[in-house]
Amino acid sequence: MTAVALEPTTMITALTAQWAALTRAVTGLDERQWRTPSPLPGWTVFDVLAHVTGTESMLLGEPNPEIAAAIREQPHVRNDIGALNEAWLDTLRALTGAQLIDRFESVTGRRRAALAALGAPDWQQSLPSPVGVVPYVRFMRTRVFDCWMHELDITDALGREPDGDEADLRAELALDELTASLGRTVVKRGGAPDGSRLTFELTGPHARTVHIRVDGRAEVADTLDRPADAVIRLDAGLFARLCGGRVDAEGELARIALSGDRDLALRIVRNLAFTI
Repeated sequence: MTAVALEPTTMITALTAQWAALTRAVTGLDERQWRTPSPLPGWTVFDVLAHVTGTESMLLGEPNPEIAAAIREQPHVRNDIGALNEAWLDTLRALTGAQLIDRFESVTGRRRAALAALGAPDWQQSLPSPVGVVPYVRFMRTRVFDCWMHELDITDALGREPDGDEADLRAELALDELTASLGRTVVKRGGAPDGSRLTFELTGPHARTVHIRVDGRAEVADTLDRPADAVIRLDAGLFARLCGGRVDAEGELARIALSGDRDLALRIVRNLAFTI
């Protein structure tokens, strides 16, 4: 498996395409459709797009809203980041759907301009991100991933297919982001033992094979030095939804093929969720 190179122009292209796909996903919705519950606890379709709008606003340097005490009492708010996300939603929920689209397009338009204005040193500057302290270009891959996942949240809520070619650049970058954390997930959550070898065979438009080698620590490998102890075969879209905690593995087992050490493979599948 070869990841897409982390290049500034690639990130700008992918983010621009992904923001446009989000706009298309919600264009023409009536106010009832905007309030459709999404796969994310406590959030509607409106809230999902509002969340992306708030995050991109923060990245523009806009001040964060005050976090009301009542926000932290909501059952789906689990930490400080969740509380901040919810505070941004509170500032936007009074808008109509059409007004939210206008706000989203204004914010992402300014973000495109800001990204285009960055110099090479800016893209390589290390700073805190959801995946630790990383170069800004790497941080922007997490933004592609986050926005892509939220497109799935919206289209799944509305019973629609994601827009465009699912094998395109933004999907590839999103899967690169997911698989980068897969080694830690299969060990810490799935209990893969030291010395084990694992293979994920992802099918569909995003087809790829991901090998994991556990030797003291787990890492994604181009090849394995021996046959895998467990092989997990499933659609890449289902893989993303499982890793994102959007669906329950128990209800999807008929769509997943397990071979080798089935107990190990099943334990991993049941514990893939590491982000929501």
